Amino acid sequence: MRITRLIPALVAAAASVVTLAPAANAQAPAPAPAPAVGSAPSAAAGTAALPIIGGGYATDAPWAARLFSNGRQTCSATIIAPTWILTARHCVSGGGLSFRIGSLDQTSGGTVANGSAVYNHASSDLSLVRLDRSVAATYSPLGQPGSVSVNQTVQVFGWGATSQCGSEINCQSRYLKVAKVVVTGGCRDAYNGSAICARRGDGITAGGDSGGPMTANGVQVGVASTSDRQTITAYTNVTAYRPWIQSIAGV
Repeated sequence: MRITRLIPALVAAAASVVTLAPAANAQAPAPAPAPAVGSAPSAAAGTAALPIIGGGYATDAPWAARLFSNGRQTCSATIIAPTWILTARHCVSGGGLSFRIGSLDQTSGGTVANGSAVYNHASSDLSLVRLDRSVAATYSPLGQPGSVSVNQTVQVFGWGATSQCGSEINCQSRYLKVAKVVVTGGCRDAYNGSAICARRGDGITAGGDSGGPMTANGVQVGVASTSDRQTITAYTNVTAYRPWIQSIAGV
């Protein structure tokens, strides 16, 4: 199945575009009643929308970071070093970047820090954001070539849309979610960079999951770039760009 690729600046001109960032100029939805700060809701939470599209709620992801652009929820990300965030290049164009780090609840808890500088990869959907201060956290370990293989079941994480709801900013998950997907092979990301394609397992990524991680055996191997919201998702291949990441962030 073909996945259309387009950067967010052109989304208004083509409703069929399926990069994963919701429109940054839309108002964020009001949060629903919640359990204790930083915890994921239980099955007893009732009618709350399921996360990602399908999948379930994450219970342990201390390296996760919610990305906000000018105060509005936009994308997902990971903290990979005390002053470095890894996310998707198409997530950072709106400026005014801030991050809530280390909380499953995007509205409270964890640590909030601002972006002070952005480094975009020239030919892939990867971006490194330097924070304005050092953040103590459990940092996302990054995979090396060979860390992921075809037909492997991997995990994907994000705070993105929980259904195909039209304007995806209106159905973002308050709590970090996780889904299993199955690697189908190599493909290209939104900027024609090296990517890992995967088919839907118990869920599939959607708008707002952009920049979030794909993990294999506990290490991050991808960054969410595109999805058709039904069957296939493409994650920029972190293992292919380790030299670039190390040259900037030192990890």
